[in-house]
Amino acid sequence: MENRLIASSSPHIRSDETVSRIMLDVIIALIPAFIASVYYFGLASVKITILSVLTAVIAEVACQKAMKRPVTIRDLSAVVTGILLAFNLPPSVPWWIPIVGSAFAIIIGKQVFGGIGHNFINPALAGRAMLATSWPVIMTNWVNPAGVDAVSTATPLAIMKETTASLPPLSDLFLGRIPGCLGETSAILLIIGGIYLVYRGVITWRIPVAYIGTVAVISLITEGSITGMTYHLFAGGLMLGAIYMATDYSSSPVTPKGKIIYGIGAGLVTMLIRKASTLPEGVSYSILLMNVAAPLIDKYTSPKVFGGVKK
Repeated sequence: MENRLIASSSPHIRSDETVSRIMLDVIIALIPAFIASVYYFGLASVKITILSVLTAVIAEVACQKAMKRPVTIRDLSAVVTGILLAFNLPPSVPWWIPIVGSAFAIIIGKQVFGGIGHNFINPALAGRAMLATSWPVIMTNWVNPAGVDAVSTATPLAIMKETTASLPPLSDLFLGRIPGCLGETSAILLIIGGIYLVYRGVITWRIPVAYIGTVAVISLITEGSITGMTYHLFAGGLMLGAIYMATDYSSSPVTPKGKIIYGIGAGLVTMLIRKASTLPEGVSYSILLMNVAAPLIDKYTSPKVFGGVKK
């Protein structure tokens, strides 16, 4: 009797990973980029990040209590949303912008749909899109990093698209000495964080590589040079979006083939926005659009159920 077969419902694959452990890994991966943002933008970076994270945590607690759900702030998902929202803001925004954006991200982008695991779009990008639509002037007031020239200026992608001003040297793109959002501080540090996440098994290479690779191919064709391609890869929010936001578990496909299609689609939409619209950047909107398409991608890329009845 001791060797009897025990039947149980799926899933049958167990893992020691917890949501809090995964989110902690994401926070660890983002720490180098945060330190760089503090180095370049000073206390403004600290203030924006703290306000955004605190608002996200408070909004999550308030929503879960109001909806009579278990309070789950210990899983650190609200902290990650707050950090990513802050990373999508210019250092010049007033104090209330991260509060409004972070509250929207948690309440509308996440909790309304049932909380973590149920949101169909990335909450941080939902908050950023709302802010960019509501206060476009504030959200596009870029300043040079401290120590360079703390005055309003244009981002490298905006220079490529609309002005004849000289572009910053390529070395500045990698180190982060360029105007932009807090999370665009250093492509090198964002990539290092992404490698850490892949090593830890938090994300796979498929979405980032497919996304970045698609942008690389299209920009090389449209710009006609390696230099032009390099600016498209490292001058905007591509690394932040491809590595840390397009890979969100809840809003991205689950199948390996679906992840590749999803990444390619995000890259195509990003370059379409950059080249055919008045916007210099397209990462946020491309990821949000592909978030909506993710269930459809999963539907057509899911493997056939073993023993299923043929239609």
